[in-house]
Amino acid sequence: MTKFPRKAAITVSAILAATAYAFAQMPPDGAMGMHGHMQQGGTMDQMHQQMMQRGGAGNHGMMHGAQAGPTSIPTSSGQDAFGAIQEIVQMLQADPKTDWSKVNIEMLRQHLIDMNEVTLHAIATQRDVNNGIEIKVTGEGRVLPAIKRMVPAHVTELREMGWNAKSDDLPDGVTLTVTASEAQPLIKLKALGFMGIMVQGSHHQLHHLMMAEGQFVH
Repeated sequence: MTKFPRKAAITVSAILAATAYAFAQMPPDGAMGMHGHMQQGGTMDQMHQQMMQRGGAGNHGMMHGAQAGPTSIPTSSGQDAFGAIQEIVQMLQADPKTDWSKVNIEMLRQHLIDMNEVTLHAIATQRDVNNGIEIKVTGEGRVLPAIKRMVPAHVTELREMGWNAKSDDLPDGVTLTVTASEAQPLIKLKALGFMGIMVQGSHHQLHHLMMAEGQFVH
């Protein structure tokens, strides 16, 4: 009975010595590798949990795209004219009364090009006149015909809204003159300037739809 514990103690001591020797002979990066592997394993577990919490929904969305929520994909078309045309087309397709023999999306596209040219590239030179402002809107190339189409047409809309506005043709553009009134004081006209006046009214959106339907030409 007294010999068994002594033999067991000797055996355990030998095992411990061998283990210590093996560990001592291991390259430094080996021990760190074992430790790193344990840490990496822990990190992987954490990453997996995060993926289940955050990315898991994305994986589920890829497998079941039809069930994805409304915010799971971008909503912007990426380009304003593209988005405007897309909206009109969707409206026409959703309306069973749409007469496709009259629809003209190209006309709308050309008008949007005009809007882009006038908004971004026209030169607007403003000066004060008797109780109002005068703006010379000029441009070259593709900008010039866009100015001559858009500005006089918008003046017509302004008049219908009660504005004191007129346009005069120039070789290189159009002169837009707006006289102040009680509703549109001079200080406001000066602050609005060319584009502030051009965006007045809510007729633009309706005109876009009518253009696409082939009912209106700007």
